Amino acid sequence: MPRSVAHRFPRADDAVPEARSFLGGVLEDWEITDRSDDAVLCLSELATNAIRHSTAPGGFLVEVSLDDELLRVEVHDTTDSTPRVRTPSTEDTDGRGLLIVTSLADGWGVKPHDSCGKTVWTEFKTSTGGLQGGAAPW
Repeated sequence: MPRSVAHRFPRADDAVPEARSFLGGVLEDWEITDRSDDAVLCLSELATNAIRHSTAPGGFLVEVSLDDELLRVEVHDTTDSTPRVRTPSTEDTDGRGLLIVTSLADGWGVKPHDSCGKTVWTEFKTSTGGLQGGAAPW
C-alpha cells in the first residue's frame, strides 16, 4: 500500500536541518535503513537549493512517498528557475549539490508547476525491511 507524508518548512537558516530530521524520522518509522543516508543527503542538497535560489518568502514543502520498494523524496518550492548539474572547478566552493544527487539517487528530475514554482524529486530503490502498516506520525 502506498504511503505519503508531507511537511512545510520556512525559508530560514534552520530549515535544512529540520527537513533532514523530518525525513530521518519518517524513514525510521517506515523502517527504511538501506538508503536513508543517501535520501537524507539528497534532501539536504535540494532543500538548500530551494532556500538559496528562491526570492519568495514562502519556504518549501517536502513530500516523502513509498510505493512498493520505491522511495520518492520531493521538494516543492516557489522559484521557476530550473536546477542543472554544474561542472565546478576545483577552486569553486559550491555547485556540487546536483552532482551529489546524481551519484546517490536512482533517479531525479524537475517538474514545473503551471502557476508558480516547481518540484525537484529524487527516487531510491529500497528494501522496506519490516514495514508492516501504520503511517508516520507527521
